[in-house]
Amino acid sequence: MAKIHPLATVHPGAKLGENVEVGPYAYIDDNVEIGDGTRILPHATIFSYVKMGRDCTVFPGAVVGAIPQDLKFDGEITYVEIGDRVNIRECATINRGTKASGKGVTRIGSDTLIMSYVHVAHDCTVGNHCILVSYVGIAGETDVDDWAIIGGGTKVHQFTKIGKHAMVGGSTGVNKDIPPYSICGRVPICFAGINIVGLRRRGFDSDVIRNIKDIYDTIYYQGYNISDGCAKVEAGFPQSEERDTILEFIANSKRGIVKASDSSERGSIE
Repeated sequence: MAKIHPLATVHPGAKLGENVEVGPYAYIDDNVEIGDGTRILPHATIFSYVKMGRDCTVFPGAVVGAIPQDLKFDGEITYVEIGDRVNIRECATINRGTKASGKGVTRIGSDTLIMSYVHVAHDCTVGNHCILVSYVGIAGETDVDDWAIIGGGTKVHQFTKIGKHAMVGGSTGVNKDIPPYSICGRVPICFAGINIVGLRRRGFDSDVIRNIKDIYDTIYYQGYNISDGCAKVEAGFPQSEERDTILEFIANSKRGIVKASDSSERGSIE
């Protein structure tokens, strides 16, 4: 049974799971589903057409499911879908999708942290185990793959894709796709190496990490354009999940991937 504070407002059409907690002055609209064990803290707002999983926490001032900030939106029914064990911190905003140009749904995967004042715009997809640090703003139809981290204050252009296990430095502007396993940052943004620390923390062994580094060295630092570099990688590196993930990401990139940093600034993985 849900525990609802008497000063909270919960629409009778909302579906709350077992042991859901709703704090004072929180607001939950019609057509909302909230999974078992989730906590909606004081002054948080959940608008219509939101489905949220188990054991999430929505902190004060956060707004989930507001209509998109998109002039093409015409009042159609669209959605926000949030996985399990997601933390949505103070004053973060997650908008519904649009149907005119988007997918009609904004998705947040499980075990993801959305820090304070983050904005997730319409039709974005954020994967599992991601971290969006405070004041990040991702524009409409941005895709953030599993385990990606976006540093504080970074702004991401619409339609951009950020690959799995990538890390984007804080206070940058992202206007190109961020390839998987990479670190990108600086102004203007560029490829600055691979996410060695993150990969080690997630159990990638040294041989796999070195292979990823060698792949990106071929693509970025051996004098090829991106297409020729990818062809060299496909011909010269044995099949592996990491190789195929990188090549597939680049092949499907519509905005193009970020440029390389000065090769003299590359770090060692020793």
